[in-house]
Amino acid sequence: MSGHAFSAIQAAWWFWPLALFVVCFFLGIVAVPAGVGGGVLFVPIVAGFFPFHLDFVRGAGLLVALSGALAAGPRLFADGLANLRLALPPALIASVSSIAGAMVGLALPAAALQIALGLTILAILAIMASVRNTEYPEVTQSDPLAVALGLHGIYRDVHTGREHAWQAHRTPLGLALFVGIGIVAGMFGLGAGWANVPALNLVMGVPLKVAAGTSAFVISPAAALVYLNQGALLPIVAAPSIAGMMLGSLIGARLLHVVSATVVRRLVLALMLFAGVRTLAKGLGIWP
Repeated sequence: MSGHAFSAIQAAWWFWPLALFVVCFFLGIVAVPAGVGGGVLFVPIVAGFFPFHLDFVRGAGLLVALSGALAAGPRLFADGLANLRLALPPALIASVSSIAGAMVGLALPAAALQIALGLTILAILAIMASVRNTEYPEVTQSDPLAVALGLHGIYRDVHTGREHAWQAHRTPLGLALFVGIGIVAGMFGLGAGWANVPALNLVMGVPLKVAAGTSAFVISPAAALVYLNQGALLPIVAAPSIAGMMLGSLIGARLLHVVSATVVRRLVLALMLFAGVRTLAKGLGIWP
C-alpha cells in the first residue's frame, strides 16, 4: 500500500468502505442479469482502484459472490430462472477444487498474482466476447447421468408466455469443466459466472436465462475458509462490499426478466476490459 493511499485512509477512514458499498451496489445490479457473478467484476475493479492488498480483495470476493447469490436466490427460484438440481453438482465440484486454487493463490507473490489476475480477466473477456449464446439449445436426448441427477425442467418465457421444456446432455464433460472453473475461482477470488453460463448453456444445453439464473448458485464458498484461516478476510473490506452486492442483486434479479441481455453484456465487457487493463498495468508497475 502506498504512503499516499495510507494517508488518505487515515484522514478519512469511512471513505473507502462507503465507496466499496456504492461500487458493489451497482455491480450487483448488472451481475445478475449478465449471469457473471459479482466476484469477476469485484476483484479486478477493487484490486485495481482501491488501496487494499490483493489477498484481502480475493477473500472478500468469494463472500461477495456468495452474498449476491443468497440475495437474488428467492426471486430467481420463484420466477423459475434457477434450478437447484442443476446447481448442486457443479457447485459441489467447483467448491472442492477451489480449495486447491486458493492455496496456490496465497502462495504466489502479490505482484505475480496481480499480473496473472489481469491476464486472466482479459482472457475471460475474450471468451465471453467470442462465445455465441443460444437462447434455447436443441437437446434431442439426455445422457444417463443427467437423467439420474434429474437435470431437466420447464422454463416459462414471460415475454412470449410460452413454456419450454429443457433437459441437459453431455453432463460428464460439463461437470469436468467445473473442476478447472473452481481452481481459477479459488485462486483469484472470482465468482465463476463467466464460465458457468457457457458451460451450462453451450456444453450442457440449458436455456440461456436458466443458465444465467442458476449460475449465481454455482459458487465456491469453501475457498473462503482458506482465506479466513490465513487471516485474509478484512471486515472493513468484506462488510460494505457484501451489503452493497446484496442490495444490488435484489434489483438485478428483478431486471433479469425485462432488461436487454445484450445491453448488460456490453456493459459488463466494457467494465472487465477497463478493470483487466488496470490490474495488469498495476502488477507490471506501469500504472501504480
